[in-house]
Amino acid sequence: METTKIALFKGKKIRKTIHNNEWWLAVNDAVEALTDTPNPKDYIRKMRIRDAELEKGWGQIVTPLPIDTEGGRQMLGCANTEGIFRIIQSIPSPKAEPFKRWLAKVGYERVREIEDPELATKRTRMLYKLKGYPEDWIEKRMRGIAIREELTDEWRQRGADENRDYKILTAEISQATFGVTPKQHKKIKGLKRENLRDHMDDFELIFTMLGERSTTEIHRNENSSGVKKLKADARAGGEIAGGARRNLEKRLGRSVVTKKNYLPASRRKKLAKS
Repeated sequence: METTKIALFKGKKIRKTIHNNEWWLAVNDAVEALTDTPNPKDYIRKMRIRDAELEKGWGQIVTPLPIDTEGGRQMLGCANTEGIFRIIQSIPSPKAEPFKRWLAKVGYERVREIEDPELATKRTRMLYKLKGYPEDWIEKRMRGIAIREELTDEWRQRGADENRDYKILTAEISQATFGVTPKQHKKIKGLKRENLRDHMDDFELIFTMLGERSTTEIHRNENSSGVKKLKADARAGGEIAGGARRNLEKRLGRSVVTKKNYLPASRRKKLAKS
C-alpha cells in the first residue's frame, strides 16, 4: 500500500510517496526547490534538451505516481533518491552545488573502498557507533554482514538470481530459524522500511548467523546447484538454527523473537500510532 507525505527539502515542501518500499519525490517540486524557477515544467523541458543522456533515460528515472495535491489526487512524475541525484547533476544552480560536491565525495570514497574493502568495514562500524549501538552488538552485526555476504556469494555462483531468488531463500532460512518470515519479524518489532537486522538483539543476530552459516556449509558440502536445491538447503540450515533456538527458549521460558528494537522512543511511538 502506498502512503503520501510532505517533506521539507531545503525549506521547500516536496511531495513524496512510498513506492516499491522506498521514497519517491515529485520531480517538479525538487527542481523548483533547487532552482527557484517559477515554471519547473519549462525548466525540466529545457534541462532535458541540454542533457541528451538524461533525456534518453528519462523514462527509467521518472515514474508517474499518485500524489495528493490541492486539486485532489493526481499523477505526478516522481523519482527515487538515485533518480533525483541524477537530475541534480544536470541543474546548473548554486543550490545544487552542495549536493554535487557531496556526490563527488561519496563517489571518491566508494572508489577507495573498492581498492581497499577494509575502509568500507571501518565506515560501517563508525556509522553504527554514531547511531549509538554498543560495541559488542556492533561486533555481532559486522560478523553477521560477513556471513551474509559469504552466503549470497554462494547463491550467485550456484544459480540464484539476486532480484528474484534471494528474498525467497532468506525467508526460508528465517521461517525455519524463528518461525516467522522477515516481513512478519519486522511487524513484531513495529518496523516498516527499517533494516530488520539493525534492530535485532544479540540472540536474534546469533541465530540468524547460525542459520545462514549452516546453509552456506550445506551448499558447499553437497555442491548444491539450482534454486530448488538451494531452497531445500536454506530450510535445512534454518532448521539447525531453529532447533538451537527452541532449546534455548525452553530453558529460558521465553521467546527469542522480541519486540525490542533500536528505534528512538519518539519514533517507536509514532509507528505505534500509524
